[in-house]
Amino acid sequence: MYLSDISIKRPVLATVMSLVIVLLGLVGYTSLSVREYPNIDEPVVTVTTSYSGANAQIMESQVTKPLEDSLAGIEGIKFISSVSREGASIINVNFVQSRNPDDAAAEVRDKVSRARGRLPDDVDEPIIAKVEADSSPIIWLVLSSDNLSGAQLSDLADRYVQDRVQTLEGVAEVNIFGTRTYAMRIWLDPLKLAAYDLTAEDIATVLERQNVDVPSGKIEGASREFTVQSTTDLNTADQFREMVVATRNGAQIKLADVATVNVGVADDTTTFRFMGKQTVALGIVKQAVANPLDISTALKEVLPDIRASLPEGVSLEIGNDTTVFIDVSIKNVFMTLLEAVVLVVLVILIFLRSFRATLIPLVTIPVSLIGTFFFMQMLGFSVNTLTLLALVLAIGLVVDDAIVVLENIFRHIEDGMEPMAAAYKGAREIAFPVIAMTLTLAAVYVPIAFMEGRTGKLFTEFALSLAASVMISGFVALTLSPMMSGRLLNKHVGHGKIAQRVENVIKKVEHGYARALNKVLDARLIIVPVMLVLGVAIYVVFGALKSELSPLEDRGRIFMAITGPEGATNNYMNAYGRQLEEALRSVDVINSFGFVMGVGSGRLPLANQGFGFIGLTDWADRDVKSLDVANMLRPKLMGIPGILVIPITPQSLGAGGQSRAIEVVLKDSREYTAIAADMDKLMAKLNANTQLTGLDNDLKINTPQIRVTLDRAKLGDLGISAGEAGRAVELMLAGRQITRFKYNGEQYDVMLQVNDDQRVEASDLAQITLRAASGAQVPLSNVVSMETTVAPRDLNRFDRTRAVTVSSNVAPGYSVGEGLAFVEQAIRETFPATTMIDYKGQTREFIESSSSMMLTFALAILFIYLVLAAQFESFVDPIIILFTVPLSLLGAMLALWITGNTLNIYSQIGLVTLVGLITKHGILLVEFANEAELHGKSKLDAIKESAALRMRPILMTTGAMVLGAVPLAIASGAGAESRHQLGWVIVGGMTFGTFLTLFVLPVIYTYLHRPQTAEMEIPDHD
Repeated sequence: MYLSDISIKRPVLATVMSLVIVLLGLVGYTSLSVREYPNIDEPVVTVTTSYSGANAQIMESQVTKPLEDSLAGIEGIKFISSVSREGASIINVNFVQSRNPDDAAAEVRDKVSRARGRLPDDVDEPIIAKVEADSSPIIWLVLSSDNLSGAQLSDLADRYVQDRVQTLEGVAEVNIFGTRTYAMRIWLDPLKLAAYDLTAEDIATVLERQNVDVPSGKIEGASREFTVQSTTDLNTADQFREMVVATRNGAQIKLADVATVNVGVADDTTTFRFMGKQTVALGIVKQAVANPLDISTALKEVLPDIRASLPEGVSLEIGNDTTVFIDVSIKNVFMTLLEAVVLVVLVILIFLRSFRATLIPLVTIPVSLIGTFFFMQMLGFSVNTLTLLALVLAIGLVVDDAIVVLENIFRHIEDGMEPMAAAYKGAREIAFPVIAMTLTLAAVYVPIAFMEGRTGKLFTEFALSLAASVMISGFVALTLSPMMSGRLLNKHVGHGKIAQRVENVIKKVEHGYARALNKVLDARLIIVPVMLVLGVAIYVVFGALKSELSPLEDRGRIFMAITGPEGATNNYMNAYGRQLEEALRSVDVINSFGFVMGVGSGRLPLANQGFGFIGLTDWADRDVKSLDVANMLRPKLMGIPGILVIPITPQSLGAGGQSRAIEVVLKDSREYTAIAADMDKLMAKLNANTQLTGLDNDLKINTPQIRVTLDRAKLGDLGISAGEAGRAVELMLAGRQITRFKYNGEQYDVMLQVNDDQRVEASDLAQITLRAASGAQVPLSNVVSMETTVAPRDLNRFDRTRAVTVSSNVAPGYSVGEGLAFVEQAIRETFPATTMIDYKGQTREFIESSSSMMLTFALAILFIYLVLAAQFESFVDPIIILFTVPLSLLGAMLALWITGNTLNIYSQIGLVTLVGLITKHGILLVEFANEAELHGKSKLDAIKESAALRMRPILMTTGAMVLGAVPLAIASGAGAESRHQLGWVIVGGMTFGTFLTLFVLPVIYTYLHRPQTAEMEIPDHD
């Protein structure tokens, strides 16, 4: 017995089954998280190591390389990248998507601890974090006040804000920018030290001895007990000033005699400015696999409590929130979903001319869509852009099944059959095509489910969500739809004038199609040149389409990369920063901006570097896109003399705020100086291409440096070690944290450093003195030689090899594929053959997705063929059906080309989906033709009859699919660019493909189809 028969006989059972599907879906929806994309972030573990005073070369050879060697054997590593710079080493270990981030971090921690013995003794303990070092903050909090100083604001940020936000789930770290942390500053005067026969090392030693905080125990009497507290520490500037550092000729020498002491700030080399005002900011960085929307929601819940704990007159506001785009984009897709439902229902009403008939798909659509949430929850998916786009497309698909069943039943009723009898017969006739179409569409996505990496995860959630909705719709079409049809549809119901006019138009189209098809079949040899022309057209259009990983979306934000000349100070950068603010104020669509000066990549101090953000007005309040704003800003910002400001439109698919469209890594084992020489030649070639914007590379040997070379023979004669000489230079110039002091209930650093005005020129190094073994003071200039030179700021490595990364964005109309090809060609022409090319960021994803997409597409075709062959019990009929695929692909690519869109991950998803959609038409035509042939019709008459019968449902399903995708194709607002790609693929592919299918497939059928034989009867041996 057919499933439809049971449902018609037992309407309560059919209703209950659908209600159970809805109930399970609603339960599943309540437990689904909402995020922008599926969890595509790959685990990243960062190892950050500080070594005060060490230059980039020392950091690379003595810290970075030993640590990389120890990490190389960890399971699941995708690649390792690192940067070594003065005083710091940062290693990013990127793991495959399937690796558990906690396990990965634990294994990295174990390997680092084992390698600790191979590192210099003075190096700080490596810090392990589950976050990429260059990760940009997803939310910026701005703390400001008209009354408090920067140090006071920094103290509030540290005490009341940072720790509270840090505890939110998913937050990796909260960085304070523009901080002015309290410190006891001891400014040494080298001349006074020399006059009192003292060295900086002497002062450091006395501080360590005199400023101690030790427990003193307790006194126990017969009946009472006393705790003892000894005030052995120093906590005020006066106490430090009065500290005796030496005795000369019976006279005490106090610290105030050789130094200036005050409570100041530990570091003032970084500055944060927001809307033209110097403030303090907190940048919230998410963990690699965390959900930004969850963090934003949790933050907004705790902000009122945090604000209540702050003093009066202190403001805490969200200066920049990248999750706003995610939230608005998700809401826009929900609205698109509603628009698609309305348009699809309108199509059904036009074709069937009956409100009762329209009610049936109006019920089956939500059943199928809501039921999908249950499967999404079971599979661990989330409500995200991709799964919601799948549901938008599913509207056309789920109504497709209902339409096919409903139209067939409706046709029998209009031919005079009773509604209940028509429901039985119509559902039985259509059962096989419905099952075949459902399984075919599901088969399209089987290869996708096995794809690996970020792209595979994106495809998988989209594909399986869509497949789940189609499977449910197939079940509902064979249960709920026949039951409702038998009870809701009436026999011989008269139609109104409008409905009758619509019916007349449809009948004219049907008659016109029948005549046109007869002519095509009479001259069917013409199909050969037509198919050849279509094949050439596919090749030409495919070659003309530009390619990229994902379209550049208007995310309502623009980032800025700021660079000053090498050697520039924080004061220099801030002076030009004010000119930057004036340029930003002149643009109407900018509603907020802020920037940090004195911080480079990896958020480490770098005086001539900075970065910032620009917030645009709401999408509904402006006519220009963020890319247009960035292009408008570029000449203004580039016109500021003395500073380079590059506006960067953020990339999609989870890329960091400052990620570039093109990031090519050159791995080269030569010395960095040799690499730099070739890099200069390469950059000259690349700069000639005006379509590459914001060109940069991360190897720059232009940082001013005073090289101090020790005379080891003289040091040996004087009994001074090289370490003592190096520490003296560090202590006097770089400054050193010697001990700690208490202030306002917190502990802060005691910093020892030479006066600012006595360390301006290279000649000031001569004022530094060392103590020889004999006790005499020796000027540093006696045992060292000094020369001014340039050195690399950063030394980068990739997969344990020296490397340099070339990065760039692309101008409008110039694709990533074109730009990447140009860069690769220039590299091959410039660098030796031993230099290997690799990729980072979006470029790496683009390469990986492009290589796997063709295989996935081929496997999808193969799976469909095998499923159809099994269903039709024929190896030839599936080939006939699959002839519809190239026809629809041509339409899709033409639509992309005409509308100026590209081949990217969204359009590729659409193309794979299109394969399953368009084959549904072929299944209907071939199945009904085969049935007619079994009833004695000739092959030619059978396909003619099938085409005439199935033209209306094919047009209905095409109309439903196309109009369901129109809201995607013409979408506006946040995230519209991505929806356009998918929408135009479906609109163009289904429209063009359906038109050609109605003529080409019947011709192919007459050529290739082989008459079916009756089913073999199994002999009875009883």
